[in-house]
Amino acid sequence: MSWYDYPYYKPSTPRKARGGIKSQSKRGTFGESWWAKRWIQVLESFNIGARLGRGRRYARSGQVLTIEIEKGKVTASVQGSRMTPYSVDIRLKPLTRNEWKQFINVLNKQPYFTAMLMNGKMPDEIEEVFKKAKLSLFPTRSGDLKTDCSCPDWSNPCKHIAAVYYLLGEEFDRNPFLIFTLRGMERDELLSLINQEVKVTPDKKIADRTSHAKKRKQKAVAGKSLPTDANDFWGKNNDEFEFLGETIVPTMHAALPKRLGSFPFWRGEEKFLSVLEPIYKEATDVGLEIVAGVFGGGRERKMKRSG
Repeated sequence: MSWYDYPYYKPSTPRKARGGIKSQSKRGTFGESWWAKRWIQVLESFNIGARLGRGRRYARSGQVLTIEIEKGKVTASVQGSRMTPYSVDIRLKPLTRNEWKQFINVLNKQPYFTAMLMNGKMPDEIEEVFKKAKLSLFPTRSGDLKTDCSCPDWSNPCKHIAAVYYLLGEEFDRNPFLIFTLRGMERDELLSLINQEVKVTPDKKIADRTSHAKKRKQKAVAGKSLPTDANDFWGKNNDEFEFLGETIVPTMHAALPKRLGSFPFWRGEEKFLSVLEPIYKEATDVGLEIVAGVFGGGRERKMKRSG
């Protein structure tokens, strides 16, 4: 049977999805950072032809319903032409713990890169560090990457897998540490491992002074008896709010959410942390006014609500 004897199947039209994850890219390329573009390059190297274009349309129209990222694995559901969404599975071979240590040993020779990672930033040249450690951050061999979809399309990767790939590329722009997760290492786990591998030799005099001060404090606390009067115990007889200690205004608002990173696949009109930071600042201002007794003085304050 020659090639023209095979029946021609018209491309199916996907069902309209509701609440899906829409790409931020309306046209042109997906992703802005080098690591996002590098990820997309891997997909486009598969030479799957027209399925790439359909995958881009799926990503932009919100056909991808869910995406979950775990160590070495991405699972997603994509709404196609059938009623039941298709299940997509993308697996990237994790690096072993010894390989991660090998990477960190090279990393420690370049303190600038180490400092950036410890501060939650991804160095642009991080792939070079992997190369010097004789490793690869991105898949380089067919065995490094495995993809699967429950759709009837014989091509692998199909347009559903391609759509998830494109959205992952955009997410890497917001949180490049997800690439490490796919390679088998969570961000906090990596930072902890870096701390373990860094050779730190603290000043012995400082360590001795800290130890002596701690012992003196423990001895002083042990010599005091607790007050029997409830008011004395809770500090009611002291100046108002004295028991709170010194009031310090934080130099950075929303420090904890910033350390956690961007909200996964956030698709609001504004950046998630940009929305959250003013709320933290507002809470700080209100807290200061409460401590200063502004509310007790009859002054009213209205909280701004963020949609």
